[in-house]
Amino acid sequence: MLYTTPPLAPADLRVIEEIEAFRAEFRHRLAEPRRWEGQLRRSLTAAAVRGSTHIEGYTITAEDAETLVAGGEISADADDATRGAVVGYRDALTYIQRASGFRLFAWDHTLLSALHFMMTRTDEETRPGEYRTGGVWVSGGPNRPPVYTAPDPERVPDLMDEFLAGLGRDEAGVPTIVRASMAHLNLVSIHPWRDGNGRMSRAVHTLVLARDGVLAPEFSSIEEWLGADDFNTREYYAALRSVQAGSWQPERDAHSWMRFCLTAHHLQAQEVQRRFETAARLWFRLEALARRHGLDERTVSALYAATNGTLRRTTYQAEEALTRDQALGDLRTLRRLDLIEAVGHARTQHYTAGTEVRRARVEIHHEVHRELYREPYPD
Repeated sequence: MLYTTPPLAPADLRVIEEIEAFRAEFRHRLAEPRRWEGQLRRSLTAAAVRGSTHIEGYTITAEDAETLVAGGEISADADDATRGAVVGYRDALTYIQRASGFRLFAWDHTLLSALHFMMTRTDEETRPGEYRTGGVWVSGGPNRPPVYTAPDPERVPDLMDEFLAGLGRDEAGVPTIVRASMAHLNLVSIHPWRDGNGRMSRAVHTLVLARDGVLAPEFSSIEEWLGADDFNTREYYAALRSVQAGSWQPERDAHSWMRFCLTAHHLQAQEVQRRFETAARLWFRLEALARRHGLDERTVSALYAATNGTLRRTTYQAEEALTRDQALGDLRTLRRLDLIEAVGHARTQHYTAGTEVRRARVEIHHEVHRELYREPYPD
């Protein structure tokens, strides 16, 4: 037996309808290609990687996350464990993004084993890709009892069979966002691996959404929101604990968890909506700036990347299909005009926004984020 989908209240159905309206808006925006779309996708993917790994205690900067997703190297300040965790999660999310469009796809043990291996392959003690053979629990802190004890290891294979069979069924009338949330709860509660269970559960949540084929996973994931700050993460853990009540009890009502997930999806959708607006306004402002300085329009993508601290010669060269000399020439011109600033050297060198470009970014951010987020459950 697994946790079952709770009955949805009228308020839940209203929130789901509003989330679907956001998703429809995003699909409409993406239907008309924009030059800033690729960088927005990369930014959202980076935020998901950073958010999900931060929950587990692996912390990197937003700039490092975007650099990582773009194929660059993160700061040498990151220790080996952090580097392994974030690189592994990036690889898993990249697979999930591709898997959203696979014609041949099956929910099976091999799929989950591969994802888990990607995430944990640098830590042999976790037995990457293998289900656990011993008991596990979630620590409550130093000298405190565990806050959750997972089911005995002998039960894991059968529970995972049931879990995968459920994912493979077409549940008529159950919104995908609800199925994804329940998959998250069940997987993290089964806790089938020695480590990496939280990351895997959040990734599977995202993969369920991706497989509905409606919207790319980076525009649907709640991983950024869950790990955006310590307050959100505490709420996330509290929502799990309120349902789990310390041990494997799948007969318990999961409605509070469902409401938490719907809230997270709604708030993250509001953030993505603002990201779209910020990207469009910023690109427009940077186009005007480039014209004023007599720059080629291709340099707008360099200026945009610099506002996120992720401008690198190699990435810019590839995205704009330039020669090495052309890319270097553009960057030298932008530096001469004080529109970008160099940070680091050699393989780690990147560029951040100069004063004028940075000011434009800050002004637009304040314009777009003037209003507070709207709480989906105001009562």
